[in-house]
Amino acid sequence: MLRNYRKTLIFSAIFVLMMALLACSVTSKGGGGAEATLTAMSVSLPQTLTAANVEEDTGNDLATAQAEATLRSMDIQSTQTADASTRNDGQLATATVAAPVVAELPLYGVDPEKGRLGWVHDPVAITNEGYRQYNYANDYMQVTARDFVLAADVTWDTQYGASGCGFMFRSNGDKNKPDQYMVVATRMGNGHVLFTAVADGELANVRDFFPKSEDKSFQWQNGTTNRLAIVGRGTVFEIYTNGVKIGEVDATQSPPPMVLPKAPTPPPGTADLKILQDYQSKMKEYQDLVQEMQTNYQVALGNFKNKPAIFEDGFLAMVALSESGTSVCKFNKAWLWLIEP
Repeated sequence: MLRNYRKTLIFSAIFVLMMALLACSVTSKGGGGAEATLTAMSVSLPQTLTAANVEEDTGNDLATAQAEATLRSMDIQSTQTADASTRNDGQLATATVAAPVVAELPLYGVDPEKGRLGWVHDPVAITNEGYRQYNYANDYMQVTARDFVLAADVTWDTQYGASGCGFMFRSNGDKNKPDQYMVVATRMGNGHVLFTAVADGELANVRDFFPKSEDKSFQWQNGTTNRLAIVGRGTVFEIYTNGVKIGEVDATQSPPPMVLPKAPTPPPGTADLKILQDYQSKMKEYQDLVQEMQTNYQVALGNFKNKPAIFEDGFLAMVALSESGTSVCKFNKAWLWLIEP
């Protein structure tokens, strides 16, 4: 039976970094600092996973989820078979189950002969209700990964464009001072993908990508679906949308100079009031985005010098983050491939 392990974050000043970034962003919580208190409405998607003061619900933290999953399924390979409608306790890595994964791996430059299937996940929907929520899901929390490919079809229905869907990986499972990476896509800015690294609960690295510059098929509207994939080898992470590589991050390298997104195009002078109001709204989002990118860049750059975020192994999960209202992230055809020498 599919189980979603969820936790709701309570947000402190340092988490007030980037909601306009996903204004393009989402919320979070962590250490403190004046640089992290830009506005009461701007929150930091990068730090959503730091959770310095998570609500007292230990049954929902990552460590508990991992323990429960281990008891529930000591052997991941006994939980799935080729036919999901008639699942039994057969071995996971049958040729039928693995075939679609093996066929997809070359899109990401991965040799199917060098690795094995970690898991194939049933479809899952993660719903957030309310103000600044974070939830995650994975039936196989006991599975950790070093070098890997993680992929899923992601369909979003978010009330706010700043809400996003994606993955966390190489997490140490510490709810107070986590070490972990995250890649989240949002609808803001006609599509925005954010890579973040959190070390000891503080933002220590960040990269911004705007997928449509490389992936012309990327869809940002509500109800649309994009395939998101991450390839992690050592300290290098490649990010793909719809089979197209949109960016690469080397975690040993400090945040590079920012490349700002293109500003909205002004309407003609003859435009009606509705068009003008729409342009003004988009410009406000753009200005918030740029301001938050600059703020987060400075925070990450400063922390990177003191605590490089280099993590070799850890937990993985599908995640959904929201600013407010209702957000639904649906993950389908999700799988994990473990890259081996």
